[in-house]
Amino acid sequence: MNNVNKKLQWGRRTYIMGIINLTPDSFSGDGILFAKDPIKYALEKTENFLSEGADIIDIGAESSRPGYQPVSASIEIERLLPILNAIMKADLGCIISVDTYKPEVAKQCLENGADWINDIWGLSKRNGLAELLAQSENPVILMHNRSDNSAIKINERLGSSYEEVHYSDFMEEIKCEIKEMVAYALSVGIHKENIIVDPGIGFGKSVEQNLILINHLDEIKTLGYPVLIGPSRKSFIGQILDLPVEERLEGTAASVAVGIARGADVIRVHDVKYLVRIAKMCDALTR
Repeated sequence: MNNVNKKLQWGRRTYIMGIINLTPDSFSGDGILFAKDPIKYALEKTENFLSEGADIIDIGAESSRPGYQPVSASIEIERLLPILNAIMKADLGCIISVDTYKPEVAKQCLENGADWINDIWGLSKRNGLAELLAQSENPVILMHNRSDNSAIKINERLGSSYEEVHYSDFMEEIKCEIKEMVAYALSVGIHKENIIVDPGIGFGKSVEQNLILINHLDEIKTLGYPVLIGPSRKSFIGQILDLPVEERLEGTAASVAVGIARGADVIRVHDVKYLVRIAKMCDALTR
């Protein structure tokens, strides 16, 4: 059994997840594949994140930006395994999360040292990933996601965003759909203690809906699972502040601060050094 989840004591403090994008088309402009030596660069970035206070490293090899181009499982594996092997060889001692919804990718990554799987589709693909995780007993992040990659709003300066989805009762429907994801995970044998939920900030939600979601995160907490949020550099921040992606640190910090006050357990961020400080101060104020 994988015991890495026991390292985290939920509720004691906020945990920081640093983002490593092994893609050429990350929305945030931090895709690593353009580097001269991507593996060396990714390892150095991982080491820097950990030195700045990150607890978890989340590695992804397929972009989820609006208008993204899907890649095959073989390409994901080709991108992921070298950095996974480099991190394992360096013996950095961190929790490694892999952002994928493909069971063949997850299997290869788990066999090569990954600890968590971060599924942006919350196991809704019904493709065998849930059964794999039940067998391996690795933690999984279930993200709420109603986004449609063919329905996007294009903004050349601020970046594209997913079109919002109509909800009759926004928070109640989000909670209901997260409950359904969790119920499915439990039904195939995934243990309750291995489930983390993510309400999916930015995925099929309007600016106003994203704000409601962060400000009412305490309602997601009532479901009884650790909660992860990922507002970092998202387009809703850019639209509110009228700022491009590289100037959204303060907006991210404000979103993270309110999220922590409302009960977030993990924050997924690009700017680890600064958000670690924000989280530490928020924890001192709220915990």
